[in-house]
Amino acid sequence: MGVLPWVWWYGVRRHTAYPLGSATEAVTNTVFGFMRAYVLIALWQARPSLGGYDEIDAVTFCFITQALIGPVQIFGGMDLTERIRNGDVAIDLHRPAGLQGWWLADDLGRAAGSLLLRAGPPLLAGALVFPFRPPAPANLAAFAAALVLAVTVSFGLRYLVAMGMFWLHDDRGLSAVTLVMSLFFSGMILPLVVFPGALGAIARALPWAAMIQVPADVFLGRYGGAELIGALAFQAGWAAVLLGLGALVTRAARRKLVVHGG
Repeated sequence: MGVLPWVWWYGVRRHTAYPLGSATEAVTNTVFGFMRAYVLIALWQARPSLGGYDEIDAVTFCFITQALIGPVQIFGGMDLTERIRNGDVAIDLHRPAGLQGWWLADDLGRAAGSLLLRAGPPLLAGALVFPFRPPAPANLAAFAAALVLAVTVSFGLRYLVAMGMFWLHDDRGLSAVTLVMSLFFSGMILPLVVFPGALGAIARALPWAAMIQVPADVFLGRYGGAELIGALAFQAGWAAVLLGLGALVTRAARRKLVVHGG
């Protein structure tokens, strides 16, 4: 077995070490899910079939997105940022795996742990209290693939933000900008299907849509056949682009670190 599966397993263990803390976060996500659900119900009662969703779709979408907050890490952040700030990244560059691959394996482990401990309560509460559209059994495998790709796209974006520390020395400004972009263009605030005209087309073409909107639509069964393959290909394409950019930035950062004597 290579080193990366062990890194993944370490990530799972590390992010399931405090189940009570995860339970608190799950409860918080559930409470905010109820608040969002009532807002969306009011919106869809005023505008039925808005964006092709009915009221049940909108409420289900709400609780899916609340369940995805942890696994997809929609609010951003990586431990790598602090390691670059304090110089420990020099140790990471000497590990028996590439920097990006190591942190991707760790992040997939984090996402798995978060999915186990944080995703269930919002979905269960939403299904018990509101009209809810459960996924068809045939969609579960597709949703699992969409979720893995969503986490990979999220990692690709967050990794680029973290690597910006090599040049900016402070990630707060870049993190704030990417947080706003993530919340608005992922579908976390409102489903992207309600965005009108060119704004909607642009939003659905950006990588943030691959993090929330696409997996949620797969869960809802809004894709079938060629459309489903196209949706997964959209996610995979952005994942490949972002990981490719991350590899280029990693090489540039390594050269910068060596030039400065790291």
